[in-house]
Amino acid sequence: MEERATKLHPVTSHDDSSTPEKLSKEKVYVLDTNVLIHDPNSLISFEEHRVVIPMTVLEELDKLKTGKSNVAADCRTAIRLIDKVLGKSAPDEVEAGVPIRRGPEQFEGTLAVLMPRLQGEDDAGLPEHLNDNRIINDIAAMKQRDPSRRYVLVTKDINMRLKARACGIESEDYHTDQLVKDIGQLTRGYFEVPGSFWDSVTEVETVQEGCETLHYISHGLLVSEILGDEVFPNQYLIDEQGFVGQILSVQEGLVCIRHHSHEKLMDQSAWGLQPINIHQAIALHMLLDPDIHLVTLTGAAGSGKTILALAAAIEMTVEQRRFNKIIATRSTPPLAEEHGFLPGTEEEKMDPWLGAINDNIEALHLNDENPSGSILYVKEKANIQFKAMNYIRGRSFQKSLILIDESQNLTPHQMKAIITRAGEGSKVVCLGNLAQIDTPYLSATSSGLTYMTERFKSFPHGGSVQLNGVPRSLLAEYAEANL
Repeated sequence: MEERATKLHPVTSHDDSSTPEKLSKEKVYVLDTNVLIHDPNSLISFEEHRVVIPMTVLEELDKLKTGKSNVAADCRTAIRLIDKVLGKSAPDEVEAGVPIRRGPEQFEGTLAVLMPRLQGEDDAGLPEHLNDNRIINDIAAMKQRDPSRRYVLVTKDINMRLKARACGIESEDYHTDQLVKDIGQLTRGYFEVPGSFWDSVTEVETVQEGCETLHYISHGLLVSEILGDEVFPNQYLIDEQGFVGQILSVQEGLVCIRHHSHEKLMDQSAWGLQPINIHQAIALHMLLDPDIHLVTLTGAAGSGKTILALAAAIEMTVEQRRFNKIIATRSTPPLAEEHGFLPGTEEEKMDPWLGAINDNIEALHLNDENPSGSILYVKEKANIQFKAMNYIRGRSFQKSLILIDESQNLTPHQMKAIITRAGEGSKVVCLGNLAQIDTPYLSATSSGLTYMTERFKSFPHGGSVQLNGVPRSLLAEYAEANL
């Protein structure tokens, strides 16, 4: 049959996969364990195609499903979905492929389980001391038994894709939840216009509403002739003459821009902290804005993400009393996910992984007469709580500021699980550096931080800023640029 476009946008292997002979074959996707962990709903993302899950993958899911870690929770979600699709199907039906329900009376695509190879069948495969090799050997045997189909291994493991390619098996990465091909396409949160922004504007309507100055400019003029790129709410316009504008809305062919004073933005203060450049200033403005419920700050190490977010959080909690508490969390390495084995309170267990939060609380009070006393006062007064991400699932936080550090290490599925914890009157702040991803099988383009930023770019109550420079110190700035 002729291949149709699917939700999956694969990166194919280097063999000639677009030959007429291959295109005429029915495509079968074989999923690796890491794909189901990355996105437990991945098996229903291939639309009309046949999806196969090797028995070895089910065994790996079974081994990983126990515990309170993010990986265990994702494994359980994937297992429940597999069970829901397969239902009470007979063994021969499971092997042949069970139709996947897409609606009340609509079925599209099938799900099957790949049984291990028979003993003695195609013994010339890879050594079977590794599960990856067993899966590749099983696919090779299935391909040999049924050459009328085109089998494609889908895995996040680059090395496994290389081994599959060496064995003559097509392989692809999983890209269904990858919204950009290059992080250069990701919004920075602002446009830097050379010269004067107003020199390029031929028609504008300016309205004074109270103390605010609003400019209405044609969407077509702004996008095609001035910026050359699409615009979204809560992006900023910065020119070399000191103009700063915040895009409030894009509707009915008009873009509404709120005029900001450059001096007032630079004079902002949160818990004694002032911005040192215009990018930090617009980040602080968004952090303090009560109408913005989701803020994403990205940038190099030392660009001020954590200290800005923490200063704004303390200011809004202690001085403005907009929030009852600050929830600080972050993704933790797999070996640290079982926090129950660590001694002490939850805060003490999380201290090694949220050290950056404590460091920045100390930095905000270095010049106090009694820094240690000030730190204890702020932690108690702002009700700062350190939470392990594994224990946030299923909870709901009301009137809370949720601070997610190192969010570049989260998958899209995990990011959704955390952000949906925000209850009434809460605000979420995501901090991350896409150049420092530590989670296996994640890249800058597949990170949950990238996915969330792209998904929320049209959200009128959300904003994102990419901070520039490394103001932590001259040494840090030089190291970031030259190492």
